[in-house]
Amino acid sequence: MTASAPVSVSASGLSLCYGGTRALDNVSLRLTRGVTGLLGPNGAGKTTLLRVLATAVPADRGAFTVLGHDPATARGRQEVRRQLGYLPQTPGLHLDFTPFEFVDYVAILKELTDRAARHQEVRRVLGEVDLADVRGKRIKKLSGGMRQRVALAAALVGDPGFLVLDEPTVGLDPEQRMRFRELIAAAGESRTVLLSTHQTEDVAMLCHRVLVMAGGRIRFDGTPAELSARAAGRVWSSSERDPGAKAGWRTGTGTFRNVGDPPEGADLLEPTLEDGYVLTLDGDRAEVTA
Repeated sequence: MTASAPVSVSASGLSLCYGGTRALDNVSLRLTRGVTGLLGPNGAGKTTLLRVLATAVPADRGAFTVLGHDPATARGRQEVRRQLGYLPQTPGLHLDFTPFEFVDYVAILKELTDRAARHQEVRRVLGEVDLADVRGKRIKKLSGGMRQRVALAAALVGDPGFLVLDEPTVGLDPEQRMRFRELIAAAGESRTVLLSTHQTEDVAMLCHRVLVMAGGRIRFDGTPAELSARAAGRVWSSSERDPGAKAGWRTGTGTFRNVGDPPEGADLLEPTLEDGYVLTLDGDRAEVTA
């Protein structure tokens, strides 16, 4: 984040426990316009953080603002929700609805009360996600990729300034994922987008910034290039998997790509964002067990 970039979302000390599990542990962050990627293993707290920022669940401690509005008050919460587009990991689509009917239903929930203006907005967002031609078809007859686009269209209703996306490309084939990347990149040109994903290639291609979560805490906050640089000098090629590597796998060329602490004279490789991510998580595990 540059010093001059206006802050859209600011959070300080967010903590939340479920029973004996600390899902969020003193999380602080500041988001600006563009696409920020949120990486982390299962159970890291990513979905919990998104749900808190989307005002779906309250934090036990801490505070945050979205576009200058504080959801700690009823009025502030209402204003945040008016500025919010939320695509949860499992969208609650009504399969017997058409895309037009479903998005129109969401628009009503977002308080777009003028029927003519609302229908114009519904047609706009369906066109934006390239679903205008199937807007009258039942959702249950659409492909998985099209259903995800229906959910994204619903999130885009009302032109929200803050878009929260939880695993939007999961289960999509490569062509569908490429199409979704185009849509997310376009959305980030004019708004703040927080994208939670397990797909490191999505972050590398889409995001100007990346956060890595583990154990309910932010373990890294920087650019994709800075995350890749964490693995500089720590990725090497060998004819066999190096037993001392943190991770290693056979590549399509038949050689092994190893990540960790290379032996002397190792054939070093250019690091990727995924390499930096693996080493960040390994460092987190070492910190926990130390």
